[in-house]
Amino acid sequence: MTIDQQQPIHIAGAGLAGCVLACYLARRGLAVEVFEKRADMRRQAVERGRSINLALSERGIVALREIGVLDEVMNMALPMRGRMIHDRDGNQSLQPYSTHADEVIHSVHRGELNQILIDAAEAAGARFHFDSPIESLDPANALLQPAGRAAIDLTGSPLLGCDGAGSVVRQALESGANTDTTIDWLPHGYQEFNIPPDADGAHRLAPDALHIWPRHEFMLIALPNPDGSFTATLFLTHEGDERSFAAIADADAAEAFFQQEFPDFMDLVGEDFARQHAEHPVSPLGTVRCQPWHHDHIALVGDAAHAVVPFHGQGMNCAFEDCTELNRLLDKNVADWPTLLAEYERRRKPNADAIADMALENYIEMRDKVADPTFQLQKQIEAELYTRLPELYVPRYAMVMFRTLPYAEAQRRGRIQAGILDELTREAGSLEEVDLDEGERLVRERLGKVISER
Repeated sequence: MTIDQQQPIHIAGAGLAGCVLACYLARRGLAVEVFEKRADMRRQAVERGRSINLALSERGIVALREIGVLDEVMNMALPMRGRMIHDRDGNQSLQPYSTHADEVIHSVHRGELNQILIDAAEAAGARFHFDSPIESLDPANALLQPAGRAAIDLTGSPLLGCDGAGSVVRQALESGANTDTTIDWLPHGYQEFNIPPDADGAHRLAPDALHIWPRHEFMLIALPNPDGSFTATLFLTHEGDERSFAAIADADAAEAFFQQEFPDFMDLVGEDFARQHAEHPVSPLGTVRCQPWHHDHIALVGDAAHAVVPFHGQGMNCAFEDCTELNRLLDKNVADWPTLLAEYERRRKPNADAIADMALENYIEMRDKVADPTFQLQKQIEAELYTRLPELYVPRYAMVMFRTLPYAEAQRRGRIQAGILDELTREAGSLEEVDLDEGERLVRERLGKVISER
């Protein structure tokens, strides 16, 4: 590493990405200063309105292992081995994520994870400045002004913006460094609810699954918590007929809607539904894309550069992978921060765009396709091909969730595989009617060459 180790590194944001990056850098012996607009969350309640459950998968696990906190995180994580589908009659059916028993997703509590990461970064030597929002940033003159503190000269000293989808650092780059940003808002929003544990403190649904109530144009999901509760989230259009947040703003209308669409959920929530509906806000969903991510010694990381919708469970994992990539670049003979940050963006931008696209596609899958017979048949075929040709055929979901294959490559292979599945199910209604030998031939022909090129 040829980067000047005497120059302090400034990080905007003490959320998940900021803390992981602080851990990586401080563990190298670098001086790390983290500025966070909020108070120290270890001494205050987590704000309402942000999802308290996150899905931890392989990309995130790699980062947590490398910064030395994986065991502590796993002690409070709950493994989910598949999607438990709920129909309107309350019937449940499990769709496993994988035929491999060790390929599971872990439900983690955002606040507890963030606190673990702050502690770890402090222990590694990073310094945190809470209640210190970025008041102004002048990229052209390399000046950073945290509120209530002396201005910081960033000449030769990097600023890494880990300050989320509403990034102040990104806004400064937009106005002072020609960064172009687009935010594509979904017509859907989300609202959270809580399913309490039973009288004995146990989960009232299977705790080893992500529960989904798919209803084509909308859906409800629930992730398990270690205390026996579930955090449930309704995804629904903001405006529209009786199936929109506008239509269920009234408590009576909301209860009638839930009783019709999710009666078994209502049995679990009971009389507390009205309070939760009134107190829990409806929040928006959007995809942030911007370019360039960096200017001189300033760069964006995680949601600040590429916020994605939550339907592939990759927002946190992708952000952690950004941090891993930056850390690995420091192992190379890089002359200075501008060179390193340019290479970081070159490597990460195509992958961030790919997971943004796949996350949007996965929403359609979760709310609509999981109950479709053709989709279910294609999943059966995938399992067969994965078993027969594991070196060639890996389901796209597994490539994203259980591998560290670049997102863009997973997207490319996934498109080829989707074409193969469409061909195999064109005239088949059951697995017995599918020519799996032809499937093997198509995989070898179309995927073999793609994989050999890498």
